[in-house]
Amino acid sequence: MLSPLKNPAHLRRDVLASLVVFLVALPLCVGVAVASGVPAELGLITGIVGGLVVGFLPGSSLQVSGPAAGLTVLVFEAVQEFGLGVLGAVVLLAGLVQLALGAMKFGRFFRAITVAVVQGMLAGIGLVLIFGQLYTMAGVEQPRSGIDKILGVPHLVTEIATSSQALTAFAIGAGTIAVLVLWKKLPAQAQLLPAPLAAVALATVATTVAGWSVPRVEVQGLLSAIQPPGMSDFASLGSLAALGTVLAFALIASAESLFSAAAVDRMHDGPRTDFDKELMAQGVGNAICGVLGALPLTAVIVRSSANVQAGAKTKLSRILHGLWLVLFAALLPAAIGVIPLAALAGVLVHAGCKLVPVKDLLPLWRTHRGEALVLAVTAIAIITTNMFEGVLLGIGLAVIKSAWETSHIQLDTHETTDGRLLVTLTGSATFLRLPRMLETLEALPHDKPVELDLSELRHLDHACRITLENWALQRGTTIGALAKV
Repeated sequence: MLSPLKNPAHLRRDVLASLVVFLVALPLCVGVAVASGVPAELGLITGIVGGLVVGFLPGSSLQVSGPAAGLTVLVFEAVQEFGLGVLGAVVLLAGLVQLALGAMKFGRFFRAITVAVVQGMLAGIGLVLIFGQLYTMAGVEQPRSGIDKILGVPHLVTEIATSSQALTAFAIGAGTIAVLVLWKKLPAQAQLLPAPLAAVALATVATTVAGWSVPRVEVQGLLSAIQPPGMSDFASLGSLAALGTVLAFALIASAESLFSAAAVDRMHDGPRTDFDKELMAQGVGNAICGVLGALPLTAVIVRSSANVQAGAKTKLSRILHGLWLVLFAALLPAAIGVIPLAALAGVLVHAGCKLVPVKDLLPLWRTHRGEALVLAVTAIAIITTNMFEGVLLGIGLAVIKSAWETSHIQLDTHETTDGRLLVTLTGSATFLRLPRMLETLEALPHDKPVELDLSELRHLDHACRITLENWALQRGTTIGALAKV
């Protein structure tokens, strides 16, 4: 921790990087909180914990943690179903699950989850986030389910077209998105100011100068927003749905954090991430966020990449970004209350679009159609059901696809000099290939003796073994090399 203080060049880079990360994190912390249906200050609290707590802990030295757009949908659903008070209990237990997984060295296993499931998860989250925030951009209450958000778009368009207030708010959000898209085309000097902060600031100034009456962020103060969960909140977690939510928080936050760590490792040539320690650091952060009644915490690739690109050299940059968040929340809390909700919704619509891998879909379909199918099914399942069930379905489909692709079997038949038919099986004989095996075997002539040779099989599962034994018994034939498989 003291190493950057001994190197003035590193210290200067870390301080500058921390300011960049702070400016990126500020609108996202507030926007994610508002979109999740909780007070804006809770997003800042999670960002502060990500900097001042997780920032100190070992794991990844350059990635930055805080509230993430990827968990917005899940948090919103949890708050709607269980209430804001129970959110802290859910986040606390999720953090303890992460700590246990890290202690048991499960961090490395999260890297084994197929990329198609992760991309499908992010795409599903992104689509629900996009369609949900379109309603917020117009100042209209959004439907609860993902499918209702999509089906309600025609009614939303009518509302915008017939209501001047909805049209004004939507125009503010659309203008925010336009600034975010066009910001990269500006000169490099202008881009020193992060696009999300610039877009929100311009929208706020324009709204204030024009005197538009649109919904704004409600502010109640940092300390008053902290509401630790009570015993009654923990008692509410006895249902299967609540425990499933805890597990979903833990697994999805862990996967997002560790995939982010792997991506950040590719951006710099510094120390590599210890995935088990990083998982435990995230667990500590979420446990503290839960105690404070705040949003769940994950490593966020947007802030992490900004940290690396700004020239950060040590973990000091992410710690200082948390300090800047504390100072802003303490000294300028009223600044949050002038931000139009439509501007924050525009930022999240733009973030949601980045979660949908549009450019990767066609190449993936051309080269790996099975992976593209897993991605699409995962995304659609998240939209039509919920996050947890969608991810489980995606993982299950990926396992089935993998099992199907690896269970190749070939049956070669040739007649020996003494008139016997010798059937040689090669590859892997699993229950997935039973129909094809039986079709081939039952099509053999009944007027010639048959012998099965299994010596070339790499794998023979129990279902195939029993089926082949029964077939051989009914046919009155022999099986060679069965004991060796």
